[in-house]
Amino acid sequence: MSMLRAIGLMSGTSMDGVDVGLIETDGESLVTQGAVHPFAYTPEDRALLRAALDAAAGLTDRKARPQAIAEAEAMITKRHAEAVEAFLSMESLARESIDVVGFHGQTVLHRPDAGLTIQIGDGVALSRMLGLRVVHDFRAADVAAGGQGAPLVPIYHKALAQAAGFTEPLVVINIGGVANLTYLHGDAEPLAFDTGPGNALIDDLMVRRQGVAMDEGGLTAGQGKIDYVAFVELLRDPYFEKAPPKSLDRNAFSIARVEALKLEDAAATLTAFTAQSIVSGLDHVPEPPKLAVLCGGGAHNLTLRWELMQRLPCGLVLADRMGWSADGMEAQAFAYLAVRRLKNLPITFPTTTGVKAPLAGGCVAAP
Repeated sequence: MSMLRAIGLMSGTSMDGVDVGLIETDGESLVTQGAVHPFAYTPEDRALLRAALDAAAGLTDRKARPQAIAEAEAMITKRHAEAVEAFLSMESLARESIDVVGFHGQTVLHRPDAGLTIQIGDGVALSRMLGLRVVHDFRAADVAAGGQGAPLVPIYHKALAQAAGFTEPLVVINIGGVANLTYLHGDAEPLAFDTGPGNALIDDLMVRRQGVAMDEGGLTAGQGKIDYVAFVELLRDPYFEKAPPKSLDRNAFSIARVEALKLEDAAATLTAFTAQSIVSGLDHVPEPPKLAVLCGGGAHNLTLRWELMQRLPCGLVLADRMGWSADGMEAQAFAYLAVRRLKNLPITFPTTTGVKAPLAGGCVAAP
């Protein structure tokens, strides 16, 4: 099949910025990875996104745009356009050399059991701003068909693993605001699901207590002690026993159980909880993996990485050690998914979202 050059855009539930990634792909087994660049949000941008999350909590209509959400959507669209323009300039890429842009947008509400998922960001407007074809709104079709609408990246994980010739059981762990894993074994369809919180609880703790966006490097957690009473209580959530397919809203868990702890102990407890919830997800895979590959913003949290290493039944490596991009994985994945949409190839499957049959997803906007 013909190769297309695609740019992917990802603004995850950690709300730290826009990742831009470039690939060339046939939408199936051939993938050539290009550059990846992050573009950080300002503190004002993140405050606006948090206001949008609060405003979205009570929504029942995915097209509703109360003021806080409308303002955030305009900002998201503008920031993504600016990021693409900067990326083209930095990489000396001619606009006409780009076949498609994959635009995930920003999730502000994800309740698939209620048939509702909302990603803000105006794909039609972005296409006009850039003068490029844009694929957007990737999750809605799957949720409308009874799927969870997440995770979407597993088919890209499979393409990378096959290209690497890895045939033994493998898990790819992605830690954004929410954490998810993909289980791969040879040619079998990927098995994937959200495992629980990723960076979200730790970020929320740091914003509330310190007014900073994250526990940089896991340094705060590294100075604390785990409170095992709170740790065990957090792990009692029924979500962890639920069989996949399953997915989560960013705010499905709260930091209430560690409110009484000093900052360092609260951070240590939430970090250990996040790691254990990921490892407990392996109870739902067919056999133990031979290797775990880590990607996403959580890969920079050294305390979280240490907790994972102590708890996993196999070795852990950063995606970069596989020749993949730990930071740009999801951005590149949405470039890949955009190409699949243009070729009417499925992006969600019964084993990844629970949809009844493999399904293409995304809306195409042309300038």
